[in-house]
Amino acid sequence: MIAKELISQTVFPIQTSDTGEESLQMMQVYHVRHLPIVNHEQLLGVVSEEDILIHDTKEAVGTYRLSFLRPYCFEHDHLFEVMTKMGRFQLTIIPIIDEEENYLGVVTMEDLLQYFANHFSFAEPGSIIVLEMARGNYSLAEIARIAEAEDIIILSSFVNAIPDSHRIYITLKVNRQEITAFKASLERFGYEISATFSEIGFNDGLKDRYDALMSYLNV
Repeated sequence: MIAKELISQTVFPIQTSDTGEESLQMMQVYHVRHLPIVNHEQLLGVVSEEDILIHDTKEAVGTYRLSFLRPYCFEHDHLFEVMTKMGRFQLTIIPIIDEEENYLGVVTMEDLLQYFANHFSFAEPGSIIVLEMARGNYSLAEIARIAEAEDIIILSSFVNAIPDSHRIYITLKVNRQEITAFKASLERFGYEISATFSEIGFNDGLKDRYDALMSYLNV
């Protein structure tokens, strides 16, 4: 998935002649806190809600001093590059440009969340296992071999560094809801399981709460 395939069809840019008030209204309509400023297909910058509120909202945004100058991604940048830049600048949108630096549109945070919700195996039934380990001990190949031995498929995996530490979290989404044997195998190979999340446990918990509520109502 590349940037141009995620461009929003509903969010439009503002121009330097638009006022702060008009820009805030557009942000409210689009449910974002940033908007691109574009004149004649040229990306001039990105204005934030904070930029507007520290200025006279009746003035044109072209007179504002912006906290973001020209954050952007190219149309062929990978999804992960889009995510990286949005996270780095804490943006709710990021402009997309072509090789000639013409403005093409924006990718919104909502677009990204929707894409992840529908992809990366998040919607697949199964379980989630979180492992904690030293960075130097990480081997996805070994973890995959342990999973295969238990007839389990790893649908997706994510690595998250622990701040101020040489340790990391490995989050695994697997295709099985019953993972007791897999957990035992991981522990046998010396892996530290930080957390597990299973649809079985979730559904059992809902049933327990439902049964408790019914018992209370019948008293």
